[in-house]
Amino acid sequence: QVQLVESGGGLVQAGDSLRLSCSASGLTFSSYVLGWFRQAPGKEREFVASISRSGGSTQYAVFMKGRFTISRDNAKNTVYLQMNSLKPEDTAVYYCAAGRTTSTLIVLTTIGSYDYWGQGIQVTVSS
Repeated sequence: QVQLVESGGGLVQAGDSLRLSCSASGLTFSSYVLGWFRQAPGKEREFVASISRSGGSTQYAVFMKGRFTISRDNAKNTVYLQMNSLKPEDTAVYYCAAGRTTSTLIVLTTIGSYDYWGQGIQVTVSS
């Protein structure tokens, strides 16, 4: 049984940093592209960042503007999202996701490309 479990969320003030972690089990971690998405109240789930199987390729949503960094540790079956300079508009439930690919270089940016999802974790940024 595949499980993705997010951790590291919480309540912070604007300008603070958080690092989200997502630990995976039940799959061959290095065979999957990993991604982060988020969903704010009343809004659709949106792409945040993705990292290739090897970690050599990454892609970010435009609104990240260099504030977020995705990384992965294949030895620990964990993907991270470092979030700096947080803004109130970053408040959302953040989800990690895993998508199986044959290429070690590609990233995935659409919801339908992912096979497995975590349960989500709340990030709240106060002004």
